[in-house]
Amino acid sequence: MKQIIKDMIQDNIDVKKKMIDGLSDNIEELSKKVIESYENGGKLILFGNGGSAADAQHIEGELIHQFEIKGRRCLLAISLTTNTSVLTAIGNDWGFDRIFERQVEGLADKKDVVIGFTTSGNSPNIIKGIEQAKKNGAYTIAFTGKDGGKIKDIADLSLIIPSDNTARIQEAHIMVGHIMCKLIEDSLFGK
Repeated sequence: MKQIIKDMIQDNIDVKKKMIDGLSDNIEELSKKVIESYENGGKLILFGNGGSAADAQHIEGELIHQFEIKGRRCLLAISLTTNTSVLTAIGNDWGFDRIFERQVEGLADKKDVVIGFTTSGNSPNIIKGIEQAKKNGAYTIAFTGKDGGKIKDIADLSLIIPSDNTARIQEAHIMVGHIMCKLIEDSLFGK
């Protein structure tokens, strides 16, 4: 049991070490795009499936409430995974593959940044949501892993975590989300 624990911790460390040089520029770029959106009156829209849905909601909460700067103003962030009435209506009438596309159609505009979380890069509903965001003129970011999947060629910017392990990819996604929140707060509200 102890060896499994040690191996999982080491695997997490190894993935994050690869990210230092391999993804720092992408993390800076995606953070700058979200900051620019907020400075221009835009919002951040996030969505994912399963654990990635929880990650989208987690980042939304950090931006709406606060990350490190206590008492700062709210930043507009929307997780498209939280309204069960909308999700079930679209899923029932239009199909599960369109649950994010339909919401993005009505919510995203050219001032916004839209982030889709898909560890494989191949989730049809995430791809459709990103495609719709591009049609609406929003800047699109894919949080993905493995080889980036199909979405890496669709999103304006792809953050591809260097791992084939879904758990390690999700752990890295939440770390990147936290870094992004810190950079946003520091830029908009001072350190």
